[in-house]
Amino acid sequence: MKKINVSICTGTTCYLMGGAHLLTFDEVLDPVTAEHVEISGAHCLGLCGSEAHGKAPFVKVDDHIIADATLMKVLDKVRDLMPEED
Repeated sequence: MKKINVSICTGTTCYLMGGAHLLTFDEVLDPVTAEHVEISGAHCLGLCGSEAHGKAPFVKVDDHIIADATLMKVLDKVRDLMPEED
């Protein structure tokens, strides 16, 4: 099964605006959800240069960009993308 990729921007702006806290995302996952998620830090997602994307910190969940990211916003997106149980 394909895992949901969570890429947390750790570039300077994102890191200072809350990205450091987002690196604890694995701590808010229940064991079932954690099996379906791959978490990584990204040196820079390159999204700060355009106001069209919103404001830092940024997290990319598969192909979805989350601006002004919080642990709950990221968790909600991951839950949206979780495969349904049979």
